[in-house]
Amino acid sequence: MVPTFKHIALVAALTLSAAAHAQKAEVIHWWTSGGESAAVKELADAYTKAGGTWVDAAVAGGENARAAAINRIAGGNPSTAAQFNTSKQYHDVIAEGLLNDIDTVAAKEGWDKWLPKPIIDSVKIKGHYYAVPVNIHNPTWFWYSKAALQKAGVAGEPKNMDEFFAALDKLKAAGLTPLALGGQGWQEFITFYSVLLHVGGKDAYLKFFKDHDAASVNAEPFRKTLTALRKLHGYVDAGSPGRNWNDATAMVITGKAGFQIMGDWAKGEFSGAKQTAGKEFGCFAGFGPTAPYMIAGDVFVFPKTSDKAAIEAQHKLATVFTAPATQVAFNNKKGSIPIRTDIDSSKMDICAQAGVQALKDPARHVANPDMLMTPDMVGAVQDVITKFWNTNQSVDDAVKALQGALKG
Repeated sequence: MVPTFKHIALVAALTLSAAAHAQKAEVIHWWTSGGESAAVKELADAYTKAGGTWVDAAVAGGENARAAAINRIAGGNPSTAAQFNTSKQYHDVIAEGLLNDIDTVAAKEGWDKWLPKPIIDSVKIKGHYYAVPVNIHNPTWFWYSKAALQKAGVAGEPKNMDEFFAALDKLKAAGLTPLALGGQGWQEFITFYSVLLHVGGKDAYLKFFKDHDAASVNAEPFRKTLTALRKLHGYVDAGSPGRNWNDATAMVITGKAGFQIMGDWAKGEFSGAKQTAGKEFGCFAGFGPTAPYMIAGDVFVFPKTSDKAAIEAQHKLATVFTAPATQVAFNNKKGSIPIRTDIDSSKMDICAQAGVQALKDPARHVANPDMLMTPDMVGAVQDVITKFWNTNQSVDDAVKALQGALKG
């Protein structure tokens, strides 16, 4: 049969339709705050420029977004991609055979050569890459208002925990909130492991989170951590319980509070308020120039599908997300640092540049708790810390409870 013009036009239309569908990507994520929304737009714009159609599926709250993604997968109607933390959160989904790997993209882009080992250990399972990392967050940054510290007479950045407490005392005496904290379980947990890492030390941190060593909880470094954590509670304001993290950041931005211990996603809020690192606010990733640098972050996983168009969209997302230009643009807005060290950091602020520098020293790297413990164990530990923070529970009882959480 000789094809008619009408037949040729129909085939062309169907081909164009399939090509358009190949570029369509529905992406589930939880980035809904001001700074986060500005950041995810950089990913969407990059995907659009690469010829794709971004279908935004934002769900407020990390836990809610992950649950939505898993429910969609279980219901046979998965999104093209879904956000998780750089962690073990999605390892069960891999074990169930419900994710596509992206080995071809990883091989083409040379991920093995430039991804930090803690991230590779999280996203490469049994020899296959199942997630694309988009950033490196350090959850244990200290942020401060320069105006608040000046008002309180705090001369410079504290170099150890004793100096930090001294600065908090001066802020309290000046009538300011010394430590801005959102009283939610995950924020209290960050405060705990930040103190453990920077007061108890890297060894104490790894014995607990990596080795699950119950005996270490009763050792002096860990008990010192719990004592410091108890003391910190005296520096938060009465409005802390239930406060969102970005509202706590706003207290620092406006100079009502001196410090906040929070991940570098907080920097997106400072940027959104048109503040500049080193001018209106300051930052330090632990005490001293060689402090341990915690590696955390966000990844996107790709639900199982045999649809060729959907797989092409998944590969395009992975390629676009890891491109140097996208990495710089996205992370400048997000507050995090790029996953790769072969980018130009000259246009990044002083906090990000300090992070990039830390990334070049593997001796400083330490994996975040979610990379080292199962979600169930992390939850059990967090529950203990929440009780300790919000009650008058003794250090001895907290030690016993944490030992129990490790044993399961």
